[in-house]
Amino acid sequence: MEDKDIKAQELHTLRHSCSHIMAQAVQNLYPNAKLAIGPAIENGFYYDFDIEGVTLNEDSLADIEKEMKRLVDMDLRFEKYVIPDVEAQIQEFKNQGEIYKAELLEEHKNDNPTLYLTKDKDGNVLFNDLCSGPHLENTRKIKAFKLLSVAGAYWRGSEKNKMLQRIYATAFASKDELKEYLTMLEEAKKRDHRKLGKELDLFSVHDEIGAGLVLWHPNLALVREGIENYWREEHRKRGYVIVNTPHIAKSKLWEVSGHIDHYRENMFFVQKENEDDDQFIIKPMNCPFHILIYSSQRRSYRDLPIRMAELGTVYRKEKSGALGGLTRVQGFTQDDSHIFCTPEQLVNEINEIIDFIQDAMSIFNMSFEVELSTRPESYVGELENWERAEAGLKEAMEKRGMKYEVNEGDGAFYGPKIDFKFKDAIGRTWQCATIQLDFNLPERFNLKYQDRDGELKTPVMLHRVVFGSMERFHGILIEHYAGAFPAWLNPVQAAVVPIADRHLEEAEKIFSELKNRGIRAYLDDRSESMNHKIRDCLQNKKIPYVLVLGDKEIEDGTVAVRARGRGQIGIFKLEDFIEKLEGEIKTRGESVVE
Repeated sequence: MEDKDIKAQELHTLRHSCSHIMAQAVQNLYPNAKLAIGPAIENGFYYDFDIEGVTLNEDSLADIEKEMKRLVDMDLRFEKYVIPDVEAQIQEFKNQGEIYKAELLEEHKNDNPTLYLTKDKDGNVLFNDLCSGPHLENTRKIKAFKLLSVAGAYWRGSEKNKMLQRIYATAFASKDELKEYLTMLEEAKKRDHRKLGKELDLFSVHDEIGAGLVLWHPNLALVREGIENYWREEHRKRGYVIVNTPHIAKSKLWEVSGHIDHYRENMFFVQKENEDDDQFIIKPMNCPFHILIYSSQRRSYRDLPIRMAELGTVYRKEKSGALGGLTRVQGFTQDDSHIFCTPEQLVNEINEIIDFIQDAMSIFNMSFEVELSTRPESYVGELENWERAEAGLKEAMEKRGMKYEVNEGDGAFYGPKIDFKFKDAIGRTWQCATIQLDFNLPERFNLKYQDRDGELKTPVMLHRVVFGSMERFHGILIEHYAGAFPAWLNPVQAAVVPIADRHLEEAEKIFSELKNRGIRAYLDDRSESMNHKIRDCLQNKKIPYVLVLGDKEIEDGTVAVRARGRGQIGIFKLEDFIEKLEGEIKTRGESVVE
């Protein structure tokens, strides 16, 4: 086991132990609290409680945290206890009102269930929790923790069950690590794309339309235009053909693809007017359409690989509580692609996709981590094909020396996949790009190509996105840049600020020249002070450059340029400034105006 895996395991154990202390503290303060579940999660832990007549708030968290510190200072010991009589323990839980623990124990009664006891120095049992562990030996190792928030959570995640109160928290091995994490959370709040979306007039979601269905306002639509232009340009360079497909299709298509059987709960069905009408479904995926384009004519090995790409909008039903902003939606546009190739071409195609992803992410100064997700419990196709597919993905990554984690059982129902987790400016990871290898859909749709030996063979199919969903990726970009997009993406690339009204006529000429050169410009002719307008343009509107114009600048035929985050950078002839900015925009690079 690698050092990072050991550290992750130790952190998981620490947080799981801390969740028990939190549960104990809650029951000390609220004796009628009933316990549900309290697992460690990626960045901390949570615990779900049923507390009749009590609504937890920030003051409650402060009290619980204080009680947790008291318990930690008592140097309590965690001790594993194998339940000798499971039926008796189930009854005891019921007698105590611990209905959730009784239900969980009933489910796991044949799995050698255990309790974890919390004991004081004299060996007295102060608390117990149904748990498989592992845990720390004692509370001395709990050095740094923080309760973060309270949220509602249905028992078992089902809206049919009771709403519980979930406390989110975190714990680290040291106070410095905790402080660093809390600082990151504060920075994340400032960068929240939902907050910046309102401040910068980027997007909105309305009840009249429906949760998870996004309206792109002009400012964010301009950012998207820049991303899409890059997307089209790069795909054509890399040998892709771009297609467009409908938003709905008959249910028969989704029966053949397997989506009806494996994805039904996430699909939107179009209401039929008459019983005899065909059932139509709003597309959750683009792949069956691309498959039909492939099958529309005979294919030879000379035609392969065929790389087919689409900015295709799809719709997937989600629980309303899971939706939020741009990063979790029901309608979204995928930068989707499907590659049809021979088995011999497979590894090379995977490597070319990885190159594409690396090149794209370098533009945004993002690194990434990689996971291989393998066959899930619910899958289609032959086991032999799955094994071949997983081996193909591993071979491609290992040939280029790429490090990856294995995520067992998290593949798509039709094939294993490589997931790319992008790392943003403050160190958070986001799932975006993916490569999915599929031997099954080509067989289900009876896809063929004529090989050089004259035989008809089935092509291999790769499903691939670089950005993932355009909605999610733009939400990530907003937070990555804290709303301050680089010039090539920014809705406004340069603002012109006349110092006084007498400078307005010349400012309008500069504004017109910028627009004529294709630069997205803004003329700030408000009756405000110069300093106010400059500060508003750079800090609030987050415009990359402000061109200030006064008597001296008009006399010299220049502009005084201020850059976002850098202040005044110099006096420029207008033509010189425009050429530098044009170069920065064209290369999609960092600031070169200096």
